[in-house]
Amino acid sequence: MSSHPVAETVASLLPRAKAELTELVAFKSVADFDQYPKSESESAANWVADALRAEGFEDVALLDTPDGTQSVYGLLPGPEGARTVLLYAHYDVQPPLDETAWVTPPFLLTERDGRWYGRGAADCKGGVLLHLLALRALKANGGVPVNVKVIVEGSEEQGTGGLERYAEEHPELLAADAVVIGDAGNFRIGVPTVTTALRGMTLLRVRLDTLEGNLHSGQFGGAAPDALAALIRVLDSLRAEDGSTTVDGLTADTTWDGLQYDEERFRQDAKVLDGVRLIGSGTVADRIWARPAVTVLGIDCPPVVGATPSVQASARALISLRVPPGTDAQEATKLLQAHLEAHTPWGARVSFEHIGQGQAFRADTTSPAYTAMAEAMAVAYPGEQMQYAGQGGSIPLCNTLASLYPQAAILLIGLSEPEAQIHAVNESVSPQELERLAFAEALFLRNYARG
Repeated sequence: MSSHPVAETVASLLPRAKAELTELVAFKSVADFDQYPKSESESAANWVADALRAEGFEDVALLDTPDGTQSVYGLLPGPEGARTVLLYAHYDVQPPLDETAWVTPPFLLTERDGRWYGRGAADCKGGVLLHLLALRALKANGGVPVNVKVIVEGSEEQGTGGLERYAEEHPELLAADAVVIGDAGNFRIGVPTVTTALRGMTLLRVRLDTLEGNLHSGQFGGAAPDALAALIRVLDSLRAEDGSTTVDGLTADTTWDGLQYDEERFRQDAKVLDGVRLIGSGTVADRIWARPAVTVLGIDCPPVVGATPSVQASARALISLRVPPGTDAQEATKLLQAHLEAHTPWGARVSFEHIGQGQAFRADTTSPAYTAMAEAMAVAYPGEQMQYAGQGGSIPLCNTLASLYPQAAILLIGLSEPEAQIHAVNESVSPQELERLAFAEALFLRNYARG
């Protein structure tokens, strides 16, 4: 790290940040209250609120959003007439998946091989600490030169839109000149990156029914329509022979003109098994940042252990469709439903449950905020220049903020570089990246105040 006073302060604060991240990771704040206690998310929200109060934030509040979760808000006033910057992160996390596949417990932050492991360490509880570190470093070195608003969401991973709707109902609350979304990541460790495009998302449950009840496969199999077999056919229709996503009427040939992703590096990052081919066509960047991608997230069907010789009467799947900038998520949802209906065989009855949706996002990179961030990152990452990349994931709030505050610059940074393995088992964060990005964010706030 640099000998810059702000960098030295960030480095000195890192042990405290680790202790705090340990506390925050310990909350099982999965916003699926059927599987995880709501009290875990409420405790995480209160932890964030207490942290903001301790830093001198005013108007700290737990916002009850329309989807039944809470977001945390606070305001740190700056000098008279200063610009306002909104800092975003989220405290809700993905489920840990197979806990036995974690080397160390998912909700116990554990240091191993120079990284900190735990669910949410990078996505995005680490983002909360990123913002706190940057602000603390500035306060120790002359003060925070802008007005700072912080919003920490409680349901980002669910895509249920609670904070988006709350913001639309209270449009002045999050108004700012610039927004720093701490929920993205560097292209790889040591390569300072601002994400300028996000795919949108729609989440759909589809159910097929063919019989009033399950039947004995020996007595009825061969003539009785099998709902599970019908569902398998429907799901197969969503992919071309090369694995490309095929939804009738949905454009799937757009290209990415920014930073490119070497195919061999992608194979390493994705941990693709030897001999297994990548799916789709075009460059890797085209496929993951500029084109739609369908994923079957789950299927309701009998497990192999304990299965009986039965023809299935009903089958259900949860389908995610990522859509690139330029494609309306609501229209994509309609096309996906129409495709599934058109490809349902044997006259099976098909029904849908729409779970969540978020629009794609593309940033305006011409604003002074991008110049301020580029200068900050060049100092925090000596010898490197800020890169622009896309991200295949979705952060629905971005489009809401862009609509509410069209003049605001929106910058996406964060700790979710490829080695972090967010959404997978053994998620981790690089403390060196946390340190460098906190330094960069602090310098950005200074640069932007002067710009």
